[in-house]
Amino acid sequence: MKPETSDFLARAAEDLADGRKIATLPLPKATARCAYFAAFHAAEAFIFERSGKVAKTHSGVESEFSRLFRTVSGAEERLPRFLGETYVYKDISDYMAARRPAPSEAEAHETLETAARFSDNIRGLLGDRDA
Repeated sequence: MKPETSDFLARAAEDLADGRKIATLPLPKATARCAYFAAFHAAEAFIFERSGKVAKTHSGVESEFSRLFRTVSGAEERLPRFLGETYVYKDISDYMAARRPAPSEAEAHETLETAARFSDNIRGLLGDRDA
């Protein structure tokens, strides 16, 4: 595994750990934001390991991950959609976007657990021994 890939996976793990700590407080926006970034960094790891490239934008990560993920068998099919679906939580948290109400605590916890599965799937696909 490339060192940069490991760095992205470490960032994903850190975001998951932060999200789990924050989830103990009544801060669902922050929890969901951490979940999004955990998945985002795991997707960056997958992209870098497969292509050697770093996407420059959130939408670039989403589209490149979807493109590269099409060639993978045996992984959760929902993973590429998860990034797009949860980007709104980053948007809400960062910019107080009014397109959608903030997530409930239940939605934030569910998003965090899905992000953990996302990260675990990516680690497994990349052959990470710590997966």
